Amino acid sequence: MDIMRIVLIGMIAAILAVILKQYKPEIAIHISIVTGLIIFIFMITKLNSVITVLRHFASKANIDILYVSTILKVVAIAYITEFGAQVCRDAGEGAIASKIEFSGKILIMIISIPILAALMDIIVKIIP
Repeated sequence: MDIMRIVLIGMIAAILAVILKQYKPEIAIHISIVTGLIIFIFMITKLNSVITVLRHFASKANIDILYVSTILKVVAIAYITEFGAQVCRDAGEGAIASKIEFSGKILIMIISIPILAALMDIIVKIIP
């Protein structure tokens, strides 16, 4: 199972980071960042099948691919933002993590404009 590999990698990295933090704190941070990247890349490769299924269902339901791709972009921005913020927090940089999260929220709002515009068009057509 994939989760067993992920948990094992995480536990080994955590033990190494705790041990090395006493002697070489800068290496402990590198271990944490590299482990996070490995897990993140591993999971991104798994998301390809989910994206394929969502696109298939969207085409069957006759949903514009623009909406599906926008939603997928929003989810991707949220995951990447969270990952970057957590890496910064692990390194003790909470202020930078907050700025990353703020930037992610702004980008999500910008990317969502086409969906919001379509929703407003529908509302305007419904209201006499």
